[in-house]
Amino acid sequence: MVDRYPELQGCVPDIDKAYAYLADAYRGGGKLLVCGNGGSASDSEHIVGELMKGFMSKRPVPASFRETLTRLFPEEGELLCDRLQGALPAISLVSHSALITAFANDVSAETVFAQQVYGYGRAGDVLIGLSTSGNSLNVVRAMQVAKALGIRTIGLTGHGGGMMGELCDAAIRVPSDRTPDIQEWHLPIYHALCMMVEEAFFGT
Repeated sequence: MVDRYPELQGCVPDIDKAYAYLADAYRGGGKLLVCGNGGSASDSEHIVGELMKGFMSKRPVPASFRETLTRLFPEEGELLCDRLQGALPAISLVSHSALITAFANDVSAETVFAQQVYGYGRAGDVLIGLSTSGNSLNVVRAMQVAKALGIRTIGLTGHGGGMMGELCDAAIRVPSDRTPDIQEWHLPIYHALCMMVEEAFFGT
């Protein structure tokens, strides 16, 4: 990543820290929650897509699961196992349109992600919040609730970090204050994180 994007060299210590939090969560049976707005909402979906199925590695299901599924369903078990892939549990909080619109209308748009963190999150999980300014209130509120629940917080943001920077266990600040540049650099960072975690759990 740094060879292709040398500007991101200064982010490496926090990327390593973020990886450690993700790996610890998955080893402990936890999950990842992800949120952001606009382009960062799309990035949230993108991250989940890389973790919930094979990204750079093949992820065959364990032999023990194959044995159980084929015993229960002799005709379809092998086919099912051939079409399933190992998953690293991740939920994009931006995806639930009925809940988001209902909560924003009935309660508060500022706390739509916080409500989901409160409902889904457990101690030992990880929350990634993406905000180019670091001041997106719905992401900030989600991080505040996460901290109260014992959930590790990772932020992807711009140079300043904003309010979010102070709430993150790992604040990955890319060296720009321009939204397009920040979003452009967030992608190789979260790709690197997804590759690192995948290698740890599915590498040969």
